[in-house]
Amino acid sequence: MYADGTIIDSTEAVIKNWQRIGREIGVDPEVILATSHGRRSIDVLQIYEPKLANWDYISHVEGLIPKEFGADAVEILGSRALLAELEEKSVPWCIVTSGTRPLVTGWLDVLKLAHPRNIVVAEDVANGKPDPACYLLGRTKLDLPHKEPSILVLEDAPAGVKAGKAAGFKVVGLATTHSLEQLQDAGADWIVRDMRSVMLKGFDKSSGEAQIEILDALV
Repeated sequence: MYADGTIIDSTEAVIKNWQRIGREIGVDPEVILATSHGRRSIDVLQIYEPKLANWDYISHVEGLIPKEFGADAVEILGSRALLAELEEKSVPWCIVTSGTRPLVTGWLDVLKLAHPRNIVVAEDVANGKPDPACYLLGRTKLDLPHKEPSILVLEDAPAGVKAGKAAGFKVVGLATTHSLEQLQDAGADWIVRDMRSVMLKGFDKSSGEAQIEILDALV
């Protein structure tokens, strides 16, 4: 299961979005950005401007990001190939994101990346990352055949790593937006530079089990 920050590097677009919101509400955007990465906008706005902490506003604003700042986003190296292979071989996978549905589907459309059959978005859970609810819901949506399935989470943000670990899953941290130390402190089991280090080695449809190899791990 993945967070969208492991598939797409939308950092510059997100920064521009928070800069715009910060100017509108009279809060230094740098203050917002210091705490916003990997967290739901509704949780961030609850701190800085509670009257805007509602899904109508947030879904509208986030839905504009891929349209207005699409040129500022790029795919994480290796993500396109891995997602295409997962789809081709019918491996169960899910996007678990702190973004809204308009945001994540907008990015997948703009960058023409594979759409998963299952998505967990910010609106789907009462508490965002680092709470594990989003990943536990992702496991439910995948409807895997085993009572205790082995699930691998790929995350770029410490809040997401903590959420995956709290859900009881193994977590690969991608050092694309945070330092090695931050991902280690959050509890990542492995840390890699990007998605090129995550290789699908095989998938048994009868058992529903995939074999994943982690290459060139930094930790």
